[in-house]
Amino acid sequence: MAKAERFYGTGRRKKSIARVYLTPGKGDVVINKRNIDDYFGMETLKVIVRQPFMATGTNEKFDVLVNVRGGGYTGQAGAIRHGIARALLQVDADYRPLLKKEGFLTRDPRMKERKKYGLKAARRAPQFSKR
Repeated sequence: MAKAERFYGTGRRKKSIARVYLTPGKGDVVINKRNIDDYFGMETLKVIVRQPFMATGTNEKFDVLVNVRGGGYTGQAGAIRHGIARALLQVDADYRPLLKKEGFLTRDPRMKERKKYGLKAARRAPQFSKR
């Protein structure tokens, strides 16, 4: 483990950007000054956030402090997971193959498609009428 007290990682997904700080601790996750249980209602989102720790076997070794903004809850959970995975690389570079295999280091490129002129939405055309 490196000498630094705090490890940093930036995660992104859709419109969400998460700034993640890892400190040695007992596994507390604080998101925007709120506990993870208060911030995320669905259990699946909490599982998504903790996946990098499960993959590397570092459950309850680090406290996580997150500042996240933009997007919805699912995008924010994905961004936090991405940020945690990047921060874990700073802790120990040997985690790279494990995290890469699970796909936690890959930035999900899927974004909302822009609306085009002449259409009602990105691909939705006005209703066709013969007359």
